[in-house]
Amino acid sequence: MSDFNRNAYGRAGFGGVAAPSAAIDPGLRSYMLSVYNYMSLGLAITGFAAIGAFMMAVTSDPASAVATARGMHLTQFGYALFASPLKWVVLLAPLGMVFFLSARIHKMSAAGGQIAFYVFAGLMGLSLSSIFLVYTGASIGRVFFITAAAFGALSLWGYTTKRDLTGMGSFLVMGLFGIIIASLVNIFLGSSMVQFVVSVLGVLIFSGLTAYDTQRIKEMYYELDDSDTMSRKAILGALSLYLDFINLFTMLLSLFGSNRE
Repeated sequence: MSDFNRNAYGRAGFGGVAAPSAAIDPGLRSYMLSVYNYMSLGLAITGFAAIGAFMMAVTSDPASAVATARGMHLTQFGYALFASPLKWVVLLAPLGMVFFLSARIHKMSAAGGQIAFYVFAGLMGLSLSSIFLVYTGASIGRVFFITAAAFGALSLWGYTTKRDLTGMGSFLVMGLFGIIIASLVNIFLGSSMVQFVVSVLGVLIFSGLTAYDTQRIKEMYYELDDSDTMSRKAILGALSLYLDFINLFTMLLSLFGSNRE
C-alpha cells in the first residue's frame, strides 16, 4: 500500500523565490542537509518500528500462537496486525497522515511538524512490517542497500543537474496515478503479470521522481526565510524524498525479494 501514500504532498510551495546560487550556497547546503537528516531519521524510525512490530507479532511457540500466516505462528498482537480487520486501519493510517501533513504543515510550528513526520514514519513502519512475513530477511536487507545506492545516485543527479526537470516531473506524476489505478484494479484481479508490470513501471517512475523532487526541494530554498519557515520546508522536502525512497524500495522488493515460501 505504500505506493498509495505518495500524492500531492510536495507540490505546494511556500512562495519563496530562489536567490542567486553564488550567494546562497552555504545556506542551501545547510538546508539540504536538514532535509536529508529528517529523511534519514524517518527511515530509521520506520525500520525499527517494522522490525519491532514483526518481532512482537510472531512466536516460535506454537502453543502460545493464536493463528498462523505463511507458516508463521502469530501472537495476539500479530493476529490483530496482520489478520484482523484492524490491518486495514494500519495500512491506511500512513495515507491519512500524508494528507494531514500536506494540509497542516504550513500552519504547524517546526517542532510540531517534526513530531507529525516522525509519527507518520512510525505508522509506516507498522504498515511495512508485513513484508517480513512475505520475504526473507536477507533479501529485504539486500534490496534496502540496493535502494539506498540507487536513491543516493539519483538524488545527487537531481541536485547537480542544470537541466530543468519540471516537464519530466509532470509526466512522472501522471504515471504515478496510472500505477495507483492499476494497483487498485489488481487487488480484484490478483494478476501476477499486472503486479510485475506495475513494479517495473514503479521503479522507473520513482527513480525519476527522486531526481525531480530533489531539484524541486532545492529550488524551494530562499535565503530570506525565517528559521521556522525553513524548518517546515525541510520537513516537507524530507517527506517527499522519504516517500520516493519507500516506494522505490517496495517496488524493487516486489521484483527482487526472495519469498519465504
